[in-house]
Amino acid sequence: MKKLVIVVIVALGLFSCQQSVKIAYVDVEEIMKEYKGTKETEATMKVKSDKLKAELDSLISNWQNKAKVYQDNIQKMSANARAEREQVLMQEQQQINQRQQVIQQQVQAEGQESLEALSKEINDFVKTYAQGKGYNFVLGTTGSNGTVMYGEEKADITDDVLVQLNKSYKNKE
Repeated sequence: MKKLVIVVIVALGLFSCQQSVKIAYVDVEEIMKEYKGTKETEATMKVKSDKLKAELDSLISNWQNKAKVYQDNIQKMSANARAEREQVLMQEQQQINQRQQVIQQQVQAEGQESLEALSKEINDFVKTYAQGKGYNFVLGTTGSNGTVMYGEEKADITDDVLVQLNKSYKNKE
C-alpha cells in the first residue's frame, strides 16, 4: 500500500513537471511612455498646471505692481502710511507664498493619483491579457535596471501589450 501511494505521488509530480510554465515580460517604462492614456493624462495635467501657474503669475504680477507703486510713492508717505502699506504688502506676499505651496501640493497630489490610476489600469489590462494568452507569469522590467536580468526577445510582449492596450483605450473614448 505504501509503495502504491509513493508511485502515485511520484507520477503526479512527474506529470505536473511536464506541464510548461509560460512566462513573458513587459518593459513597464516603455508602456507608460507610449500608452495613449498616459499621454492624455500628461496633457490634462499640463493644462491644469499651466492654468494654476497663470493664476499664480497673475497674483505675483499684481503684487509687484503694488510694490512698485509703493516704492514710487515712498517719499510722499508719512511714516504711519509707509508702515501700514508695508504690512499690507507683506501679508499679501505671505498669502501668495501660501497659495504657491497649496498649488504645488495640489499638482503633486493629482499627479500621484493619476500615476496610480494609470498603473492600476495597465496592471489590470496586463492581467487580463496574460490570462487570455495563457501566461502563468508576466514580469515587469524597466529599461536596463529592471527585475528581469535576461529574457529572450520572443518572451518580450511589450509591443503587443502596448498595441492591445492602446486599442482598448480607443474603445473607451
